[in-house]
Amino acid sequence: MKAIQIQDDIIPIGEFKTHASRIMRQLRANGRPIVITQNGKPAGVLVPTADFDRMTERERFVAAIHQGLAEADAGLGIDDADLTAELDRQFGPLDLP
Repeated sequence: MKAIQIQDDIIPIGEFKTHASRIMRQLRANGRPIVITQNGKPAGVLVPTADFDRMTERERFVAAIHQGLAEADAGLGIDDADLTAELDRQFGPLDLP
């Protein structure tokens, strides 16, 4: 994600309402997030869709790792030998040259 430029990328909500189309073109053109303020305080952030997709994918990936670690700590995993036996049972043994 590109770095925000304070003078260009922080706008009040009233300006966003009035110039939403121009601001969305700006977002697509420069790829920088835009902070929208309300009563002088940050209220939301617009990010390019590709950046949003990357952030949410990363969040899902990290959550899956934490879940796997928690399951391993709880003894819910299986060891390599048991996994190999189960894969061989379901798909047949691996034929290596």
